[in-house]
Amino acid sequence: MNIETNKRIDAVLADAVAQLVEVSESARLDAEILLARTIDMPRSYLFAHPEDELDGHAFERFAGLLQRRADGEPMAYIMGTKEFWSHELMVNAATLVPRPETELLVDLALREIPRKADWQILDLGTGSGALAIALASERMLCQVTATDVSAAALAVAEENARHLCLGNVTFLAGHWTEPVRNQRFKVIVSNPPYVRADDPALSELRHEPRSALVAGPDGLDAIRALAAECADILEPAGVLLLEHGADQQGEVFAILEAAGWSEIVGHNDYAGLPRVTVARRSGK
Repeated sequence: MNIETNKRIDAVLADAVAQLVEVSESARLDAEILLARTIDMPRSYLFAHPEDELDGHAFERFAGLLQRRADGEPMAYIMGTKEFWSHELMVNAATLVPRPETELLVDLALREIPRKADWQILDLGTGSGALAIALASERMLCQVTATDVSAAALAVAEENARHLCLGNVTFLAGHWTEPVRNQRFKVIVSNPPYVRADDPALSELRHEPRSALVAGPDGLDAIRALAAECADILEPAGVLLLEHGADQQGEVFAILEAAGWSEIVGHNDYAGLPRVTVARRSGK
């Protein structure tokens, strides 16, 4: 990364913003966060001391971070953390970066779970543990189980739960419901892979694990598996909540109906896009 030789904070930031503007919608914020991390100071320091100069080592460290961002690496991976449901979660290349729209899935699940419930809750394909940790922290009497096929992702999830001192969440390795076939749950949540294999958007997501993004030619293979498997481990009148693409609601409805689910309802995210579908297996 070719940063101007002027090492004043204001000059370095201006050049960094110019280099990030093509890859980030928040180029100024990204540059400020990266520089503040580099010098181990709050962002406010940058505004209060624009005339300060970076020493050679700080300059080189910042150039390295800036290059990673210019190459399209998500800020969450560069910083090593991402906020989700007011929790600062560790993330890395083994996990997806938790998205704000996924908080809708947490909100809808919490509406189903009474505050004093001591239910068994399941999160399938937990990744960084974002969903499981959010639910476990809000419903401390419930036992939350989370599964993932990726051992590397589970290691991140377990570290996040330890850091937040959550004793009511358990992580199990395995493909979808395989680790919990002999258990029963009142609520099942999942943010599964749902991107089509040929989706052009994958080029912008190249730093995130493809296995956590792509689910076959139409992006629905994981949802088909969940629709088929989850009924066998759900308690009577239990509920399944699935995140999916904004253009997939009709197909998700059809998959769930064909698998015998009922009371299927779609919910829009905070941008007004159909993003979560809820279904029940009433009377099973």
